[in-house]
Amino acid sequence: MLRDALNSRKARILLFLAACYIAWEIWLTIAAPYKIKDLGDAPERVNILVTLPFPPERFHVQLFQTYGRVSGTQQNSIKIRGVKRADLTTVARRYWVTRVEPLPTGG
Repeated sequence: MLRDALNSRKARILLFLAACYIAWEIWLTIAAPYKIKDLGDAPERVNILVTLPFPPERFHVQLFQTYGRVSGTQQNSIKIRGVKRADLTTVARRYWVTRVEPLPTGG
């Protein structure tokens, strides 16, 4: 019965979709650390500038508020203050985030 199920077209499509999803998640996990610029010896909470390939919308601002205090946007970037260092990879893991870097002083 299992062999018949695996030979069906629907099962093959589902297995293919599952494999694609797993590959996508692995790619996001591998790519995230490369999006984070060196923060040096920053404290436990950091102020960051998250760059997107497009101007941020309300959805993006609200999503990033779960990681820290959003203090504004500029062109294609969002300023986030007080982000835990442990959350940086989670922020960078979003496929539409192109770069995470320290917020310039005075910004």
